[in-house]
Amino acid sequence: MKNILVPIGTSENAHETLQYAVDFATEFDSSIYVMEVFSVSSSASSLANIREKLDELTKEHIKGVLEKVNARNINIKIATYNGDIVDGLKDIDRDLGIDLIILAPRSNDIQEEYYLGNTSGKIVKQTDIPTLIVPKGTVFKPFKTILTAFKSGVLKQKSILYPLVEIKKKFDSKVSLLFVKTPGYTKEDLKINMSLMGLSSELTQSENPSTYLGVLQHFEAKHPDLLCVFRRKRGFFKKLWERNTILKSEFYAPVPVLVLSVKKD
Repeated sequence: MKNILVPIGTSENAHETLQYAVDFATEFDSSIYVMEVFSVSSSASSLANIREKLDELTKEHIKGVLEKVNARNINIKIATYNGDIVDGLKDIDRDLGIDLIILAPRSNDIQEEYYLGNTSGKIVKQTDIPTLIVPKGTVFKPFKTILTAFKSGVLKQKSILYPLVEIKKKFDSKVSLLFVKTPGYTKEDLKINMSLMGLSSELTQSENPSTYLGVLQHFEAKHPDLLCVFRRKRGFFKKLWERNTILKSEFYAPVPVLVLSVKKD
């Protein structure tokens, strides 16, 4: 994982997510790009220097976050973008090649309604870049146990597994597979890709109304340090794609969640 991108928002805990990313990047000798977006409308952009001033203020905000972080000799670069964050991520990915995005959910507070807010939800749902969602305040530690949940064994590009493979290799992680049979599954879904099977010697099958409910059923027994799921419109976030936000009543995880890129249908 050569390049890791960390979107920085206005949260007062932004430095905690960045510190986690730095500690994670140290294990892989990765570079980190810290990104924040701002928006200048076409009418406002005609005003003298307003875009430059906003860009400068954005960079100053990022520098303030960086001052609270132990960089640990990691190469951290600043990237700003004028416009929509998803467009910005795609542009940066085209220019640099981003291997992983690390971000925080909206809140850890169980009383808070949303797991992912509008911005984090857009990133998870509208990009094809692997994403690691880290609960706020989480201190990095090696992943010893990983639960990988899926509702279809179809995987047409084994490169999609790259982040999971690298994490398993680095930390000698034990990967448990959870195959959740949901209503309407097909015979093709039952054929689990050999690259996925090769990551684990343990496969649990479950029948549940959704993949998430399957995870809930088996989470405590597996007690994973990391939950891995697939970004796919018919996959883990089924029925949640019409909006960017995700309610805690629909999904919540107390551990980091690795969302792998779209599996090609």
